[in-house]
Amino acid sequence: MTAHFESVQNAAMYPDAFDVAAPEVTLERDLWPRKLGVFVRNAPAAEGVAVNAMSDEKALTAPARELAVGQFGFVPQWVKSASDAKLRSTKMVNARSETVTTSNNFRDAWLAGQRCIVPMMAFFEDDWRSGKAVPTRITRVDGKPMGVAGIWERWAKDGTEIISFTLLTVNANSHALLHRYQQNGNEKRMPVILGEGAYDAWLHTKAEKAREFMRAYSAHLLTANPVEKK
Repeated sequence: MTAHFESVQNAAMYPDAFDVAAPEVTLERDLWPRKLGVFVRNAPAAEGVAVNAMSDEKALTAPARELAVGQFGFVPQWVKSASDAKLRSTKMVNARSETVTTSNNFRDAWLAGQRCIVPMMAFFEDDWRSGKAVPTRITRVDGKPMGVAGIWERWAKDGTEIISFTLLTVNANSHALLHRYQQNGNEKRMPVILGEGAYDAWLHTKAEKAREFMRAYSAHLLTANPVEKK
């Protein structure tokens, strides 16, 4: 389970990497369950002026991306109260790609097309090969931010609203890098890291086609380093 990741702190990276404005809120560097983070989603289509300067006709512009603020830890629609949401969301920071279309927790958001991209600089996994947990920071080799596939939800009841998101994961038992991490005896999982060229397709494609994005990121494009203790 990926329950800890590092947010993108450099404001310039948001427009450059994700084609959205930098967040207006100050993000904590380390994101854990129930912490506020940001995610990229489709913005509602807007009526705009046609690009052709010779025409004053209005045209429907393609949906743009927008940056939204939400809680790391999914809150499904069926949750009955804010206190229940607080307890359950810490266990819903990941959604298995194999069951996201059938899970009572995530199915409705998936079918509604509420897919998103979660910007991060790194995610953390424990290395248990020594017999002790060694926190390890996993990043892209080129140092660029990662866009991880996710889904988001809006829950509202009794005057309380919670916007939340979760990370989609795939099996990593055979992954050349990620198979080393997480406890032995358990299935190894890793977040679905999207290629930059796939961002628009991931956000806009139909639900039945979105499953095609659920694959492991190439090991040679990632690097892992133990976290230095201060």
